[in-house]
Amino acid sequence: MEYRRIFQIFAALVVSAPMAFGGSGAVSLDSCRTMALKHNKQLKVRSEAVRMAGYQKKEALAAYLPAIDFEGGYMYNQKELSIFDSDQLLPTKSFDLATQSYQFNVVKNPVTGQPITTPDGRPVPETVALIPKEAMTYDIHNVFFGAVTLTQPIFMGGKIVAMNKLTHYAEEAAKALHNHEAENVIYAVDAAYWQVVSLKSKHELATSYVALLDTLRRNVNAMVQQGVATKSDLLSVDVKLNAAQIDLVKVENGLSLSRMALAQVCGVPVNTQMTLADEGADVTGLSVPVANEYDMEDVYARRQDLRAMEMGVKALGQKEKVAMSDMMPKLALVGSYSFSNPNMFNGFKKRFDGAFSVGAVLSIPIWHWGGNYNKYRAAKSQTRMAELELDNARDLIELQVSQSSYKAQEALKTLQMTTANLSKAQENLRTATLGFREGVLTTDNVMAAQTAWLKANSEYVDARIEVQLCEVYLSKVLGTLPYPTDY
Repeated sequence: MEYRRIFQIFAALVVSAPMAFGGSGAVSLDSCRTMALKHNKQLKVRSEAVRMAGYQKKEALAAYLPAIDFEGGYMYNQKELSIFDSDQLLPTKSFDLATQSYQFNVVKNPVTGQPITTPDGRPVPETVALIPKEAMTYDIHNVFFGAVTLTQPIFMGGKIVAMNKLTHYAEEAAKALHNHEAENVIYAVDAAYWQVVSLKSKHELATSYVALLDTLRRNVNAMVQQGVATKSDLLSVDVKLNAAQIDLVKVENGLSLSRMALAQVCGVPVNTQMTLADEGADVTGLSVPVANEYDMEDVYARRQDLRAMEMGVKALGQKEKVAMSDMMPKLALVGSYSFSNPNMFNGFKKRFDGAFSVGAVLSIPIWHWGGNYNKYRAAKSQTRMAELELDNARDLIELQVSQSSYKAQEALKTLQMTTANLSKAQENLRTATLGFREGVLTTDNVMAAQTAWLKANSEYVDARIEVQLCEVYLSKVLGTLPYPTDY
């Protein structure tokens, strides 16, 4: 029963596998694009870069608001703090009615009435006030302290404004790079998709060619047996048939490898069997003629890679202002509440107590030996470099558009000529086959007609696929290729 259960599950998976690519099992080009955009890892990296730029933008916006911080700590001190090194004896004063002032109480000579002094000449006090050393000794072995600080920037030299604009441009550049990567993915999918379609058509063509040669061999073999043809004719056909069979094997291998490449681009296992919707279909190609000229300003506005460079130039312009802010004064409002245990706010007490304080901090750069100014000039040079690269990119894009347009026009003309050649090759093959049956043409004439028919069909397949790829590439360079905007 267990083996039967496993077999049932396996059979259900096999049956349902084609459903992942549509009910009929045929995968369209749009489905391949969707799968690739969903699974492409580089595109996921670009999406994460967009999210990162959004977080940095919010970080820069937070600099406008006041910052609240808390700092606290603990410190152990080995010794106590004592203001005096021993007990202190302080002289006292009494009010003297005669002088109407306070006078020191000193010991006087009863005979002369003069103060008695010590050997060093200081009067000897009659009464003293005792301050014990222990009264001025404080226990600071365990000290706890902390502060809550609020800082509100008032003027930072324009740095906060510049950083907000810089992060905005960085986010726009990240989105443009994401869109550009999506265009690259779509173009890679289309190239792999039409490669499979091309090889599938060539596989059918090679199979038909082998069938033609096989029919010709049977006819020649019958003629040899009747004595109306030579073995040399049969050997010529055999050589041609063997070469065609070898070519068929090569096409089959190429088709298998191209399917694997398409699966890899779509982000599915390379051994996934996908039948494409356009396999065997006659692709019509471009439905409208290709223009010779384009409004390059519109092309520049649509090109996502160029937009990313433009946003980069603007971001570097804001970086200049950030560098300039280092040469500007800075002003900030600061408020804090500091507390400690023990505290000295109302005598020495071993308990927490604190106080508020409010102030302003002003910083004015005076002289840094040209360091900040050279930093600003370096930022300006970096911006200039980016502007020159942007101008060069515009010139290259204009050349790219012209080349793509000419190539698309050439592909259309090639398709028209190969279509005409194909009808002629088919008629040539028909007349050669008929002439061979009538006995007026040789096997060499028939094989030549078959070879011409094979070449015409192969060129027609290549031409129609080239038209498709030229259309996609032209859309890519014009910036009209659709791409997802869900980051």
